[in-house]
Amino acid sequence: MAAPAEGVISVHEKTVPPERTPPSWGNGSSVMAGGTTVSPQPLNEEQKTLLQQWLGKRDSNRQNAPGDTWQQGKVLTLEGQEKSEVRGSGDKQDQHLDVMSAMVLEGKPADLAEGQDEMVALVNSGQFLYSTEVTLQTDHSVISCPAVPPAVDRECWEEDKAVLEWSLAPEGTLEEAPMSSGWQLQELEQSLPEAILYHEILWRDWEDLSLQSHCCPDGMQARDAGSGVQFEFTLMSYNILAQDLVEQSPELYVHCHPDILSWSYRFQNILQELQHWDPDILCLQEVQENHYWEQLEPTLGMMGFTCFYKRRTGRKTDGCAICYKHDRFSLLCANPVEFFRPGIDILNRDNVGLVLLLQPFVPATASGSTPTIMPLCVANTHLLYNPRRGDIKLAQLALLLAEIDKVARTAEGNCYPIILCGDLNSVPNSPLYNFIQNGTLCYLGMPAWKVSGQEDCSHQPFQSKLPVPLWPSFLRVTDSCQYVLQSESSNSDRQKYSRDFLLQFQFCESACQRPVDLLLLEGVTDAKPEPPEYWSQRVSRITTPDMGTSFLRSPGLIQHSLSLTSVYSHFLPGKGRAEVTTMPMGFGATVDYIFFSAEPLGDGRNGGQRLYRDGILKLLGRLSLLSEDDLWAAHGLPNPFCSSDHLCLLARFGMDMIIP
Repeated sequence: MAAPAEGVISVHEKTVPPERTPPSWGNGSSVMAGGTTVSPQPLNEEQKTLLQQWLGKRDSNRQNAPGDTWQQGKVLTLEGQEKSEVRGSGDKQDQHLDVMSAMVLEGKPADLAEGQDEMVALVNSGQFLYSTEVTLQTDHSVISCPAVPPAVDRECWEEDKAVLEWSLAPEGTLEEAPMSSGWQLQELEQSLPEAILYHEILWRDWEDLSLQSHCCPDGMQARDAGSGVQFEFTLMSYNILAQDLVEQSPELYVHCHPDILSWSYRFQNILQELQHWDPDILCLQEVQENHYWEQLEPTLGMMGFTCFYKRRTGRKTDGCAICYKHDRFSLLCANPVEFFRPGIDILNRDNVGLVLLLQPFVPATASGSTPTIMPLCVANTHLLYNPRRGDIKLAQLALLLAEIDKVARTAEGNCYPIILCGDLNSVPNSPLYNFIQNGTLCYLGMPAWKVSGQEDCSHQPFQSKLPVPLWPSFLRVTDSCQYVLQSESSNSDRQKYSRDFLLQFQFCESACQRPVDLLLLEGVTDAKPEPPEYWSQRVSRITTPDMGTSFLRSPGLIQHSLSLTSVYSHFLPGKGRAEVTTMPMGFGATVDYIFFSAEPLGDGRNGGQRLYRDGILKLLGRLSLLSEDDLWAAHGLPNPFCSSDHLCLLARFGMDMIIP
C-alpha cells in the first residue's frame, strides 16, 4: 500500500496476539437481519479472554483520551472528542454492544439487530477493533502510518460508520492526494503543524511618509516633507543582546534552541540584518566590549562606518555604540555620559549614554555652490531596567537631556536638530515617555514603579514615592534638565547660599537662644529648640557658600525644551494591535524608541499629548514593527530568523539645506 500523503488521516491497528485462531460463532449459524435471535454455543476460555480484553481496552481508551495533548510528534486520540462524531454510531450503539457482549460471555441469547456487523468483524477477525489514534505529521514524510489491518475484510471495514466518517483515501489515490494543511472532522477542525516560515511571519513593511501631511489643530497645515532640497539619511536603533547577558539569565531563553543562542550564529544573523538595511547612522545597545573590539568595530569599519563606543561602568561588560558612514558625516564632538555618580543614591547604577554632534557632507550643486546644512545631534542610551526604580530612570534621563542640551544648544540659544534613541525600559504613555514627548512632568507624590509603566504595583501596601527634589543641587543640573553655567551662578550683586550651607545653622548656638524682644506665646514661642541626637555626630561642616550650586528649584516638577516626538505611533491600524519591540517572558512590550526634533503645536499640559509638525528635521519613512501575535507565531524572540530579543528600529529623515 502506498504511503499516505500529507494531511491524510490513517488508522492504527491494535496489537494482535501471535498465532491467534479466529473464533467460530456457533455451528455455522447465520446472522439474520431484522433482530433475529440466535443461540450460540458457549465460548471457550480463549474466546472469552479475547472479548474481555477488547472491552477493557476500549474503556481504557475512553478514560485516557482527554489527557492527550496536541504536540509535535505525539499521538492525538480522537476518542476524547464527541463520540458521535468519532465513532459514528454514538453512545447508544456502545451501550448495546456492552449489553450484547455481556450476554455472550454468560452464554445467553443476544439480539443482534444493532451492531451485528461490528460483532461479526470483531469475533471472526481475531483482532481488536481499530483505535482512533492519529499520528501528527510534521513534514512531508509519513510518520508511523500503518495500513488497514490485513485480517479485516475491506468491505466489512468500509461498512463501519465510524470509518465512513473519516475513511482513508483509496489505495490507488493516496500518492495523488492533494497536500492539505488541515483536516476536518464534522464540526471539529484542526490544523496540522507546518514548518515556520520566519521570513513571512516576521515580514516588515516599509512605510513611506514623505507624501503624508500631519493633521494639526485649528486648521493649521503641516509642512510638506517633500518640499525644498533635503539631505536624506537613514538611522537604525538596535538592542543586539549581549552574549554575557544571555549566559547570565538562561531562564529567559528556555524557549530557544541552544544553537541559535551561540554568538557565532547570532553575529552572522545580526550582521546580515545590518547589511540588508544599510543605515547611515547606527545606534546599538548591549554591545559586549570584547565583541565590539574584536568583531563589530572591524567589520563595520570595512562597511564604511566610523564607530564610537562607551562601556557601562563598574564590572558590566556591555555598553552603547554610535556608528556613522564617514562618507556622509564628519564628527564635530563626542560626549560619553556616565550615570553613576559616587555618593548619590539615585545615581548609583552603571548605565551610560553617548552623544555625538555630526556634520552632514553636502556635495556641491551643478552651479558650483555648496549648500549649507545644520549639524545633527545624535544621542543613544540604555536606561536602567528595574521596573520599580523609576526615580533612577528619571534621574538618568535628566542627565542625558542635560548633555544633549549642552551639545545641541547654539550660541543664539536655539538647538540643532536632535535624534534621541535607545532602550528606555519604559512603555508608551508612561510618565517617563510623556515627559520626553510633552517636555514637562509633575512627579510630586508619584510612586516610583509608575514612572516606566512596566509593572503595576498598586496592590502593594508600601510604595516608594519619588523624592523631592529628584537629584541634589550640587549635581549642577537644573529642574529644566540643563547644566548650570558659571555665568549664571556668579552674580556679584546678590549673595546666594545653597540649601546645604544654610541647614548647618539650624541648631547652632545662636539659633537656640531666645531673642530678648520675642513675644511670649504659650505653645508657640515658649519652646526651646532641641537638636536631634545625630546632630552632635555630624562631622562635615560647610565653611563657605557653594556659589556654583545656588539656583532656584521647582519642587516636584521637571521640564526640558528639546521638543521631541516619536517616530512610531505604537499602534498597527491594519492589524488592530499594539506595536511591540521586545517580548520578555512571552509578553510583548515597546521599550525601544527613536525620538526626533519637531515643531510643537500646543504644550500638551491639559492631559493630552503635545502635537508636532515637521521642522528642519522631517520624517520620510519608517520600518513597520510587529504585534505580539506575530512574535508568538514565530516562537518569540530570539528565533532562528531574528537573533536578538529586541526588534530593530529604522527611520529615514530629511534635513533642509540652504542653497546660496
